[in-house]
Amino acid sequence: MMLIIPVNKKQNTTIMENILDKKSHREPIRLKTGSGVANTDFEVRSLDTMCVNESQKQHPWWYNLKYSIVGIIFGIVFVKAEVISWFRIQEMFRLQSFHMYGVIGTAVVVGMLSVWMIKKFKIKTMYGEPITFQPKKYNKGQIIGGITFGLGWALTGACPGPLFAQIGTGALVVFVVILSAIAGTWTYGYFRERLPH
Repeated sequence: MMLIIPVNKKQNTTIMENILDKKSHREPIRLKTGSGVANTDFEVRSLDTMCVNESQKQHPWWYNLKYSIVGIIFGIVFVKAEVISWFRIQEMFRLQSFHMYGVIGTAVVVGMLSVWMIKKFKIKTMYGEPITFQPKKYNKGQIIGGITFGLGWALTGACPGPLFAQIGTGALVVFVVILSAIAGTWTYGYFRERLPH
């Protein structure tokens, strides 16, 4: 099977790689990178997972400390806003309170305005690199995944983001949820090629 994946325009050479599917011991898939159009399921999913806005600059390890600081502040905001409260999440799913809808709605509006401003004013990263947005194609798996995600959210009282903040508040039982999430992710990765996409 020949897969054609577009690469950076600066690259003038075509790279040939063989990928061996070790799980099913099938014949190697030949991956051709060069100019072309993505038209296979494997190729489209490969492009989907690429981080197109990843910085190409190399920095010392301590540059990452700023992300830890932002994460700590974010966790404190989550706790103070009661976003990680199991009771608040239950209120939301039972339509008993506007609190969580207000928080999520505000985040959606801020996100929309931010994306609009980045596109409108061509805002760059703090290192001067351009920010690009890739179009996403609709697929029915998003509905199935969303329903499954919502069920898990309602049962456990948390989505992946606040899990660590919940542990920070002393809710150590959340370790079970984290381990279950990791197991689910591993299971999907293992069976991914056999699942319909």
